Amino acid sequence: MSKVLMKGNEALGEAAVRAGCRYFFGYPITPQSELPHYLAWRLPEVGGVFLQAESEIAAINMVYGAAGSGARVMTSSSSVGISLKQEGISYIAGAELPCVIVNIVRGGPGLGGIQPAQSDYFQAVKGGGHGDYHLLVLAPASVQELVDLTAKAFDLADKYRNPVMILGDGMLGQMMEPVEFSETQGIEAPPKPWATTGAKGRKPNLINSLFLQPEKLEEHNLAIFAKYHRMQEEETLAEHYHTADAEVVVVSYGSTARICKAAVDLARKEGIKAGLLRPITLFPYPEKELNVACTQAARVLVVEMSMGQMIEDVKLSLGCRLPVSFYGRTGGMIPTARAVYGEIEKLFKGGKNNDESHI
Repeated sequence: MSKVLMKGNEALGEAAVRAGCRYFFGYPITPQSELPHYLAWRLPEVGGVFLQAESEIAAINMVYGAAGSGARVMTSSSSVGISLKQEGISYIAGAELPCVIVNIVRGGPGLGGIQPAQSDYFQAVKGGGHGDYHLLVLAPASVQELVDLTAKAFDLADKYRNPVMILGDGMLGQMMEPVEFSETQGIEAPPKPWATTGAKGRKPNLINSLFLQPEKLEEHNLAIFAKYHRMQEEETLAEHYHTADAEVVVVSYGSTARICKAAVDLARKEGIKAGLLRPITLFPYPEKELNVACTQAARVLVVEMSMGQMIEDVKLSLGCRLPVSFYGRTGGMIPTARAVYGEIEKLFKGGKNNDESHI
């Protein structure tokens, strides 16, 4: 396999096509617009359908329809556009339909800006719409991982009959890096006997998220949460970097984790035993992996491009047994390796107490 230089958004689009995605419904918004632009010409080449909907709300409901027919389908947006899709995302999760949703995050709240951010963590991981539900959430840190996790996202969506979100950011979507694609193209989705493909020769299938009897709705919720528990047992992913003997463990995901890896290297050069735990699945959260990473740790530092959202899951995963500090940049500002190293150094010298943070 040879490598090709591609922008993150475009590489994600190509990976989706190679994973068997044949339907895309979306709406342009910076900084993810290159993704629908790429698919607008690429999908017709493989007999697929690209449709720019009249709104984000329309797009997500088109995804509902295509997913219900058993197709591999994807939508994408950025932050405020994902907010508009939340009602439809809740419907899709409630109806147990597989699809892939891409969020290339920009700063907020409100319209915010077009620069990269990680301030949609709560929205993605906690369920941004109404009701009790979760998405599987994957957080790539490179363009190659965008490619690899896109293929995985479609497989996981089908395996669990659940929407999967790829949570990137404006920096990852816009950067160019060399990537390799699998030789396999045009992968067919697995058989879906539940899909609404016409009822000739069988009983009709019904796809629905409406349960008027409370007993039935509770039964449904318990069943989908049993599915989420299976995800927690089987699907957590994380990268360990110098965590075996780390006395200060940095926890960061996505693009920011790459910066933190450089900060850990700086710390190691200065004799500071620092390490990095990078969650790749944000839901299910890699709780066991985090606890293993913190076996030797005295302190934990969470680094995000936000005002601090993942820090809650870190504390919960550790049972609040270690001091957890936070360093973040927000509004589209990107942390530097030198600044993160400065925070590691303070913690190593005992300069911060539990819950102390710096923005």
